[in-house]
Amino acid sequence: MRSHFALGALILLCCALPARGGALDTARHGMVKEVIADAAETAAYSGSSALSPQVIAALEKVERHRFVPPGLVALAYLNRPLPIGYGQTISQPFIVALMTDLMKVKAGDKVLEIGTGSGYQAAILAEIAGSVYSIEIIEPLGKQAGERLQSLGYRNVKTKVGDGYYGWPEAAPFDAIMVTAAASHVPPPLLKQLKPGGRMVIPLGTQFMTQSLMVVEKKLDGSVTTRQILPVAFVPLTGGH
Repeated sequence: MRSHFALGALILLCCALPARGGALDTARHGMVKEVIADAAETAAYSGSSALSPQVIAALEKVERHRFVPPGLVALAYLNRPLPIGYGQTISQPFIVALMTDLMKVKAGDKVLEIGTGSGYQAAILAEIAGSVYSIEIIEPLGKQAGERLQSLGYRNVKTKVGDGYYGWPEAAPFDAIMVTAAASHVPPPLLKQLKPGGRMVIPLGTQFMTQSLMVVEKKLDGSVTTRQILPVAFVPLTGGH
């Protein structure tokens, strides 16, 4: 949950959005329109001319303002990342939508997310998948996100605090895996926990160098292919690996 789109500069709104009620719903609809436009503009990179209806519906439903600090509620529906504490951010909505779309998650799928952050990405996934397992290495963030997701009724999301590099072996295999922090390589434990026929979406690169959003596919015969999508900027994947 920690990225921003790095193709061109974003135009940031200079005025705060009204902070309650219908104004937030209106702002969310406006955010979704911006995300749809971004997806169309980057179709040449993603290989998809439009986001799936399931992803769009999830963006419309999940209230992003519930996943940002109270002081940033008025900014929740800007199409940009926002700080959530501990040096982390909630990702730009476009990146959340794109990564979700690239995973091709279906109803009933079991999904693993590395980097719970505020829980926003997990909530988006939970609107589409059958079950979501999410790991956060920063204990206060992980606990807060778990409590937030439960309070919002996401019973199909399980969270834990731990080193996401090693995945969640007792819950494996997974139909899809999303990594929301930049790694220098595809973690072998995650690849092992991905089902044949599954997809992993992961940013690869270092914090101060070019990073690329990648789609990793495990074929039914166990072979692996990778496809580069577009440049991104994420905080690094941390842990003892």
